[in-house]
Amino acid sequence: MPALASKENPSAAAAAKPAAKVLPFSGKHGSRIDFGRAASTAFRNVVPPAVVLVLILLVWQVLCSSPDASLPSPHRVWQESYDLIAYPFFNNGSQDIGLGWRVLVSLQRVLYGFGLAAVTGVIIGAIIGQSVWAMRGLDPIFQVLRTVPPLAWLPLSLAAFQDSNPSAIFVIFITSIWPVIINTAVGVRNIPQDYRNVAEVLRLNQFEFFWKIMLPSAAPYIFTGLRIGVGLSWLAIVAAEMLTGGVGIGFFIWDAWNSSRLPDIIVALAYIGIVGFVLDKLVAALGKLITRGATAN
Repeated sequence: MPALASKENPSAAAAAKPAAKVLPFSGKHGSRIDFGRAASTAFRNVVPPAVVLVLILLVWQVLCSSPDASLPSPHRVWQESYDLIAYPFFNNGSQDIGLGWRVLVSLQRVLYGFGLAAVTGVIIGAIIGQSVWAMRGLDPIFQVLRTVPPLAWLPLSLAAFQDSNPSAIFVIFITSIWPVIINTAVGVRNIPQDYRNVAEVLRLNQFEFFWKIMLPSAAPYIFTGLRIGVGLSWLAIVAAEMLTGGVGIGFFIWDAWNSSRLPDIIVALAYIGIVGFVLDKLVAALGKLITRGATAN
C-alpha cells in the first residue's frame, strides 16, 4: 500500500524523503600542495648527485694537491679562474669576454645548424618511412654517412663556404641530422594500420596525413632522435670551434691550452657539460609536453 500511495501522490512521497544535505564547496582541498612529497622528490633528485660530486672533488683534491701534479686541484682552479666562475658575462672587448658570452655564441650556431637538421631530418625521415623504395635507396647511404666523424666534414665545408661561421653550422647540421632521419623513419613505419585506414576513409591528402596522423604518431620517435641530435650538435660545435677560431667556447679551450691555462680549461669543460645537460632536458621536456608522456617502443 505505501508503494501505491506514493504512485498516486508523488508530492507526498517526495516530501517524505529527507532533504539532501548541501555541503559547502572549498576550492582549497583540490589545490593543496603535498610539501612532504615534494621535499622527498627533491631529496632523491638532488642529494645523491651532490654527494657524488663532493666525493669526486675530494678525490680530485687529494690526487692533485701535490706541487708536482700534472693537473690543477679544485682549490687551484677556484683561485686561478675565479673571475671566469663568478663573472661569466664580463666584456672587456675582443677575446677578453666571459664564458657566458662565448657559450651564447656557440649556442647561436647550434640553434641554426640543429634547427635546419631537425626540419630537414623530419621531412626526409617521413619520406623514407612512408616509401619502401626511398628506404631501399637512401637508408644504406645514410647509414654510411652517419659514421663519418664530425671534424672530417670541416675541410670540405671550409672549401665550400670559404668562411668559418657557415662551415661550423654545416658541421653541426651534418652531424645531428642522421639520428633525426633514422628515428623519424622508424616512427613512421610503426604507425598503426588502423590510423592509415582512418586516413583513407576520411580521404586525407598527403599534407593532412602528414600533419594529423604521421607527426602525432611518430612524435615519440622524433623527439628521441632530436635528443640524440642536440647532444651531437653541442659536441660538434665545440670540436669545430677549436679549429675555426672565433669567440666560441671551443676556441677558448684551444687558446687556453696554447697559453697553458689548465684551470680555465676545466672551468670551460664544466660550462660545456652543464649547457649540454640543460639542452638535453629542454628537448626532453618539450617532447614530453607534445607527446603527453608517450614513449617510443
